[in-house]
Amino acid sequence: MEGNTTELPLRPKPESEPAAANGHATTIPPTEAPKQETEKETEKNAKKEKKEKKEKKPKQPKQPKQPTPPKKKQPKAPAAPAAPTDPEQMFKIGFLHDVYNERPIGSAGVSQIMTRFPPEPNGYLHIGHSKAIAINFGFARFHGGKCYLRYDDTNPKGEEERYINSIKELVLWLGFQPYKVTYSSDYFQQLYDLAEKLILKDKAYVCHCTEAEIKVQRGVDTQAGTKGKERFGCAHRDRPVEESLQEFRNMQAGKYRAQEACLRMKQDYSNGNPQMWDLTAYRIIENDDGTLATHLRTGDKWKTYPTYDFTHCLCDSFENITHSLCTTEFEQSRESYDWLINELEVYPPMQREYGRLNMSGTVLSKRKLIALVNGGYVRSWDDPRLFTIVALRRRGIPPGAILSFVSELGVTKANSTIETVRFEKSVRTYLEATVPRLMVVTDPIKIIIDDLPDDHLEMVELPYGKDPSYGSHQVPFTKTVYIERSDFRETPSKDFFRLAIGGSVGLLKVPYPITAKSFETDPETGLVTVVHASYDVPPEGEKIKKPKAYIHWLAESPAHNCPLKAEVRIFNQLFKSSNPMAHPEGFLADINPNSEEVYPNALLDIGFNEIKARGPWPKPDNEPLLPPGPEATRFQGMRVAYFCEDKDSTAEKVVLNRIVALKEDPNKE
Repeated sequence: MEGNTTELPLRPKPESEPAAANGHATTIPPTEAPKQETEKETEKNAKKEKKEKKEKKPKQPKQPKQPTPPKKKQPKAPAAPAAPTDPEQMFKIGFLHDVYNERPIGSAGVSQIMTRFPPEPNGYLHIGHSKAIAINFGFARFHGGKCYLRYDDTNPKGEEERYINSIKELVLWLGFQPYKVTYSSDYFQQLYDLAEKLILKDKAYVCHCTEAEIKVQRGVDTQAGTKGKERFGCAHRDRPVEESLQEFRNMQAGKYRAQEACLRMKQDYSNGNPQMWDLTAYRIIENDDGTLATHLRTGDKWKTYPTYDFTHCLCDSFENITHSLCTTEFEQSRESYDWLINELEVYPPMQREYGRLNMSGTVLSKRKLIALVNGGYVRSWDDPRLFTIVALRRRGIPPGAILSFVSELGVTKANSTIETVRFEKSVRTYLEATVPRLMVVTDPIKIIIDDLPDDHLEMVELPYGKDPSYGSHQVPFTKTVYIERSDFRETPSKDFFRLAIGGSVGLLKVPYPITAKSFETDPETGLVTVVHASYDVPPEGEKIKKPKAYIHWLAESPAHNCPLKAEVRIFNQLFKSSNPMAHPEGFLADINPNSEEVYPNALLDIGFNEIKARGPWPKPDNEPLLPPGPEATRFQGMRVAYFCEDKDSTAEKVVLNRIVALKEDPNKE
């Protein structure tokens, strides 16, 4: 079992695979292959010759077989933990390596690599965004360049300061320092001027068509809901340039309401790409009550706002972005991106697209996350059962583990939906090599060792992990100890190697095993409350009988403030299925009622205080860009799981979140 300091014994072999008497597997020799037939005469002569030789040769008495000496078992070398994937690996080979070679440093217009991460500040980032952050910031860093954090704040409806602050904080938490923090709104005047330039070139026009009319122009049968009908331009497409220019200025002056006018680019309806069918460049945005939306940074200055399709490529150009890296949903947009850059004759960035990252067994869309939060299905946006980055952070997932996971998946043009078990396996691999170990008892049961004196005290040395640099600490061993309830059974069985009545078990690092003698139960619940045991010190001169298994424990010692009181929260998948959206009654009907288990009376190793003081864990390679929070106190609870401290901790009680389970099933016998 991963995380144990001592190997558990092998299970007995099933009857279908008997062991040899000497304890080694019996080797059955292969059957001899039959001889090939020869001519009859040759075969007859060979048999005759063999018979004659046998008659002449005197019979020798059979010698008894000598017993084969038993082979000495060589101790197995401890398996080295799997190494986390290098976060820079994805830039050295494959898709992103090829993207760089398309436009390397030294090519036309490229003296330094410049990228950008352009989120909309209208929600919290999720795990899919972590891939975009890792790619854009990592690509620039790997090639000695710079990356902007640019907020795409072109839609004032729904944008909030809390999202802006959260995005910046999470970029820093993941270990990336933006070259500059900018906003699309920084360029509103330049964008407006270029929109007028496009009108004057007769490459844009003000349109008064409704959304339904525009769909028909693009070949959509609005009644049947099908596509493929003939496409055509509207009557406003050929209006005089001066008229469109004046109407655009009227839009900005507030003379129109939403849906009454918009500025559209004059592209190419004959092109098979929908992104070339006269996209909207500017529109008027209203609140739900019909009032004009107010921008978070520019207030009421602007009455009309640029769209993503108009803004994105031009802001890339203003910031001299060399490689504009985005997900494949924008692959068709590359043509309109290049079209607008060429029409306005500005610096041309290069757009390339990679596959987005999705997770099974969860939801990532803002609308669905709002339904979960507002409906009380989760505590908040940072509930550890969610896959928002703030939730992953609170759950204790280290930033390095997220970057390692993204690199491990690699980057291609294919979209990927990853099972949560694969994500957790990657996190587990990362933690195994980077965090210390402590003892945690989630559901304690008291053990009284009756033959020890009441004042018995023995200090036991416990290493913090396999890495000697982590050091060690001492914990008290006394007459009263606590073990996991699952480590005790009232009746023994052949396949249970832990503590049972009449059976013995080892306590990790304690010199001698204990044997259970009797137990007490709660008369109301029937649960075992106390187990009475003996301390199996062998008579002088006799060897210690090695137990079949070792379990973790914590002793009661008020003088050492041991053990610490804790609450342990075990987080399981929020939904019952891998695809909650497929539920016929909607994704909320797929909620897992057992997605969180709380152990309010857990106990914790006193070494936690030192581990917390020495944090963060894992140790960062560079100076952290943010002060570590409570979640940076991470450790492996031996034989249980990986844990971190939660922000709900108090001076009286430590609250722990399970990050991931150990590799092996914790319920395995």
